[in-house]
Amino acid sequence: MTSEHIDLVVVGAGIIGLATAHQYLSQCPEKSVVVLERESDLALHQTGRNSGVLHSGIYYAPGSMKAELAVAGRSAMVKFCEARGIDHEICGKVIVATRNDEIERLRALRERADHNGLDAELISSERLKEIEPHCVGIEALHVPSTGIVSYTEVCKALIVEIENRGGAVRYGSQVVTIEESSEGARVSTSKGELLADLVVNCAGLRSDQVAKMVGAAEGHRIVPFRGEYFELVPERRDLVRGLIYPVPDPSFPFLGVHLTRMIDGSVHAGPNAVLAMAREGYRWRDVEFSQVLEHLGNRGLWKLAGKYWRTGAGEIWRSVSKAAFVKALQRLVPGIAAKDLEVSPAGVRAQAMDAGGELLDDFSLTEAPNTLHVLNAPSPAATASLEIAAQIVRMIETRNS
Repeated sequence: MTSEHIDLVVVGAGIIGLATAHQYLSQCPEKSVVVLERESDLALHQTGRNSGVLHSGIYYAPGSMKAELAVAGRSAMVKFCEARGIDHEICGKVIVATRNDEIERLRALRERADHNGLDAELISSERLKEIEPHCVGIEALHVPSTGIVSYTEVCKALIVEIENRGGAVRYGSQVVTIEESSEGARVSTSKGELLADLVVNCAGLRSDQVAKMVGAAEGHRIVPFRGEYFELVPERRDLVRGLIYPVPDPSFPFLGVHLTRMIDGSVHAGPNAVLAMAREGYRWRDVEFSQVLEHLGNRGLWKLAGKYWRTGAGEIWRSVSKAAFVKALQRLVPGIAAKDLEVSPAGVRAQAMDAGGELLDDFSLTEAPNTLHVLNAPSPAATASLEIAAQIVRMIETRNS
């Protein structure tokens, strides 16, 4: 069979895949680029199912990829949106301590902001009321550089420029196998075969499955965590002006249920974090038998469950009990009632785990002879996407030099 030859094949039309194709064509306009997307449209999973936050970089360990690329990526994303007229807003956010035992952690975040070169101010409960009149707290951290945007709209702009530069996005093209050889990487899809000089795997929730096709990153696997959201009914949106976050729980690797004003004016509450029974398991009834078997056979996951069982049980309870979800929100905004909330679409986070049962905290990129793999890109990956793409293209340039 004759295979279509392509210089660069990108697997996945989420924001990192599209940003990578865009960056590569910006620097190498003479090259051929194809983005393969198994779904019928762009950004149907992590990119289009999140809080739409332009993260400042305050949470991440100094010197980590997350810290460096989030700070640089937020600035790059703002410039990208400004240049193309994409709606966005730098509205700031507050991280709120509601208990005395959270104050020390809040102040540690303030120190981390200094290390990461961010402007952040510890504020009193009175100043908090000026910023968010309906929020209560003992003390808070105000982070003015945080913003909001629709990452789906960013993806639409990326695709326009990719296609204008001769690239292509092919929907309904599921990657079945990848075989590496001296000629390159032979990619078999549900719609045909391509021969690529290089494949970049940006498959998100299925990135480990793509990596395993070429024996890359053995021992690492994606664990899907569903994040469920509610939305404030329109007449109660005035309860939230911007972004209201709790102080993160150090015993759990997620940020906690928060309140976010979206770029369209709606206000979302969430997400929690519940183990999903399918890679695209947006509802309790979404179950893939193969995924259940993978969970059951994952010793690392059992270890993780033992470590976080108490916090995990609380997350599950908030998933099945709206009253429990509301109670978590009322710690931040007491005026919220169950009647103020309606169900909003859930998301699923792709969180990588190593063989020892540890969740990978930082972004993770790895290389094989004819392939490059984005193995871990949880939040703030959307914020950092343009800088992650620039890093990937630098890795490609190094390979070719």
